[in-house]
Amino acid sequence: MATVPEPDAALAEAPAPEPAVAEAPPTAKAPAAPKAPKGKDKKGKDKKGKDKAPEVLGDAPSIAAHPRAARSVAQAKAWGALIGFTLGGYLSLPTHTLADAGLRALAAGAVLYVAAWAGAVFAWRRLVMIEIKAREAQVLAAVQTARERQSAGAGGQGARGRPGAGMP
Repeated sequence: MATVPEPDAALAEAPAPEPAVAEAPPTAKAPAAPKAPKGKDKKGKDKKGKDKAPEVLGDAPSIAAHPRAARSVAQAKAWGALIGFTLGGYLSLPTHTLADAGLRALAAGAVLYVAAWAGAVFAWRRLVMIEIKAREAQVLAAVQTARERQSAGAGGQGARGRPGAGMP
């Protein structure tokens, strides 16, 4: 059984006014969902099949949103696959069958593709964090020099000409 909470003393003294308009029953229909913008299907993709640009989620740094990092990771994956395919095919030539050499070349290309992707993402995660810390240091230095200039320009007095009214 559900217990009913007791009303407050202030609410118990004054009777609640009845609404002039009857409330909608709880089974009323919800408002219609907004329609997708023209030129896009229900999933947010263009009709031509191209996805939207990658979005940044929150304030966390993203390698996909970093222009140099995204390009570099894509190049590393391509070079890794190409080198893996070529090296795997060349080393598999003594098997005397073209099908075996091709299969091994594809496998080696796939392995080096994944390894190059993992290595590039690993490196760029650290580089992006280093860039963020360097940028924070630049902003902090600029703020400190601006504060020093402001305090030196005021002649040691506060912002409104009163001693002690400025920043510490």
